[in-house]
Amino acid sequence: MKVEENFYYAVLFDAYGPLLSCGQKQVLEDYLNENLTATEISENNGISRQAVKDSIDKALKKLENFENKLHMVEKLENLKKENQALKEKVMSLKGEKNGII
Repeated sequence: MKVEENFYYAVLFDAYGPLLSCGQKQVLEDYLNENLTATEISENNGISRQAVKDSIDKALKKLENFENKLHMVEKLENLKKENQALKEKVMSLKGEKNGII
């Protein structure tokens, strides 16, 4: 998985992870946050490598579906951008008030 994809799924996991099953949460935690391979996860959890890969695939699809329906991550990113723009506007206004342009 590419770094950009890993980051994207990690953000989705932070937002929607509690909606996954306990097993899916554990596997994705190991995969995304601990950067373990499917082989390492299978050995740690006593399940087959194929079961790990299936769990990862299903969980990632669930995370994508949650975001496609709820748009929480998208909304959060938009709020962050708006917040930054407001901060910049406030700093600009403070500069004008103090005679600094």
